[in-house]
Amino acid sequence: MSGIGRASVLIGAGTVVSRLTGLLRTVVLVAAVGSVPSAAADAFAVANQLPNNIYAIISAGLLSAVVVPQIVKAAAHTDGGSAFVSKLFTLGTVGLLVTTALATAAAPWLVQLYAPDYTPAQTALATAFAYWCLPQIFFYGLYALVGETLNARRVYGPFTWAPIVNNIVSIAGFLAFIALFSGPVTQVAGWTPDMIALLAGTATTGIVVQAALLLVFWRSARLRVRPDFRWKGVGLAQIGRLAGWTFLMMLAGQVAGLVQTRVLSEASSDGPSVFAFQNAWLLFMLPYSIIVLSIGTPYYTRLSEHASAGRDVEVRDDIVSSIRTLGLFVVLATAALAVAAVPASRIFTTDAAGALQAAPVLLAFLVCLVPLAVLFVIQRTFYAYDDTRTPFFFTLVQVALVVTGALVSAALVDVGVIALPQLASSVALTQSLASVVQVILATWLLQRRLGGLRVAEWMLSLARFTLAALPAAAAG
Repeated sequence: MSGIGRASVLIGAGTVVSRLTGLLRTVVLVAAVGSVPSAAADAFAVANQLPNNIYAIISAGLLSAVVVPQIVKAAAHTDGGSAFVSKLFTLGTVGLLVTTALATAAAPWLVQLYAPDYTPAQTALATAFAYWCLPQIFFYGLYALVGETLNARRVYGPFTWAPIVNNIVSIAGFLAFIALFSGPVTQVAGWTPDMIALLAGTATTGIVVQAALLLVFWRSARLRVRPDFRWKGVGLAQIGRLAGWTFLMMLAGQVAGLVQTRVLSEASSDGPSVFAFQNAWLLFMLPYSIIVLSIGTPYYTRLSEHASAGRDVEVRDDIVSSIRTLGLFVVLATAALAVAAVPASRIFTTDAAGALQAAPVLLAFLVCLVPLAVLFVIQRTFYAYDDTRTPFFFTLVQVALVVTGALVSAALVDVGVIALPQLASSVALTQSLASVVQVILATWLLQRRLGGLRVAEWMLSLARFTLAALPAAAAG
């Protein structure tokens, strides 16, 4: 088996177990606080979403986009990159501590920003949850920083296996909540400090353990890291320039998410809202994580090495082969999950009626599963060439469309064109369509820059995979 094959199997196996335990975690959480409708579940969803949003900026943006290619380049230094990584880790740790402190202090304002339509009681509960959840930012960031460094050093397993322990800790804590306080506790009235501490504290403890576990594997990276506050001389200025565009890109994405959450909060207690939207996204991300991340991550490291060496022909081959490989599995996964949308949604609801309301949200997300797999490859090719500016602009187009779609969906509810229970699926569909536009624009821009992407070749492959999957989906 090739190096990429072995790495993909290791990452894929970890991702499968991680996602399955993550699904079980959510099932237990639903048993604890309900789902559709549940004011308490939506309050917790908003609070626990806040550190996740910061993590999205740190991991999907600054680290995945910038750090992996730079660490690959730093490996050519005489010290193997140790000085670079030491300065990077010192700077990152300081930044995470400051960000975490500021965000935690701003908890009431953040909750109000994301959920302006909550009742005073629901806002108070969400704020109490947020004080417990926001410290996750530091440990999410530490996990991402260490994990992406391990990936860049071709130590792939720990980054995908560590979340399993997080899920186990969360499951144990949520089960303890059910045992002590029964469930589901769906109303915002009657929540005591002990209940809040157990539920939200469990979520944070899981992230702490997840980050700490990665440190056990640090020796495999073969890097000596020590605190170093001399942040000049090893290329951090280059990272700053690259990260600036990436930060703006991820910030724009958070604006889109903020608008979506504010719109969705209108439906709390009346149909699928924030929690149901997040659960549908979790189901959507199951095949994406298992397939795209497990296969795409090793390809990204190799693609970065080829780009750094100026071997453009091999970069083009990497693009085509990775898209075709990803496409085969993602198309099949899309068909399977579409057929199983209702029973899959039933996992996260307390009754069949809730599943029927939640399933259209999942189906709307599935529209963009294949395009997002293609985008994973295209976008990371720009990153491999130290270009974070172009991804910012094609993502800005997507963000504008997502925001417009969410606001139009809310307006359609106001004028009675769609019912309030359909709001979440409408928001999800407009997000998917925006992502389709994004990947088309991104591919066109990369073709102009690099050329020779053989778009017709892999598009034909994707079309064949789709035609082959349709009979199976129809039979299902």
